[in-house]
Amino acid sequence: MKNILSTDKAPAAIGPYSQGVSAPVRSIVITSGQLPIDPATGAFAEGGIAGQTRQSLENVKAVLAADGLGLEDVIKTTVFLKDMNDFGAMNEVYATYFSANPPARSAVEVARLPKDALVEIEAIAAK
Repeated sequence: MKNILSTDKAPAAIGPYSQGVSAPVRSIVITSGQLPIDPATGAFAEGGIAGQTRQSLENVKAVLAADGLGLEDVIKTTVFLKDMNDFGAMNEVYATYFSANPPARSAVEVARLPKDALVEIEAIAAK
């Protein structure tokens, strides 16, 4: 069970993430960065940043499920964006996946992602 940390002594979250998360850990799962590749087709998901964000998060879900975990077990994500101007659209999709007790998150713009993806997302989950 994760514990959401919140304090007025640090800036409030400005999106679907928590200031911090603590969790008693028996084991931890760290995903590699998940590109927005549809495993059925081997191609990027359609729909621009929204479609690519959705697919990256579906891929994170699949990796976690391989060890019996779900998105509710995620305590930290890192979102890598090709263009920070896509942050709002990414954030809208991200919020649908982490609507309650969201994990801590970092989001950064990078010069380039593998295969010229628009987004890549990695996660840390605890059980």
